[in-house]
Amino acid sequence: MRSKSTGVGASLLSYFSGNLRKIRRVLREFLYGMTVREMEVELKKDRGDIGNLFMLIVFGDLVGLPILPPYYAMRLLPYIVPSYRTWRRNILREKDITDILSGDV
Repeated sequence: MRSKSTGVGASLLSYFSGNLRKIRRVLREFLYGMTVREMEVELKKDRGDIGNLFMLIVFGDLVGLPILPPYYAMRLLPYIVPSYRTWRRNILREKDITDILSGDV
């Protein structure tokens, strides 16, 4: 008889602790979304823009805009090859007014 009551008490305790963890996670995500999420998105956009600018300065001659002498660009080329295809697609993509104004809203 005693083992049944401890079993019920233990299962009830595990049920409440599981719900408490879920509530804590939901509150943490809610507060994160209210406070930090927008700043994180802006920082990621800025990081991408700076990366695109760096690639344009160093490897601009690959898209028709030579800025640095090819010697320095060729020394950096092995480090850039893995991300070259996505960078070129981002640079040469046509942008409309909604792309430009999306960050200002």
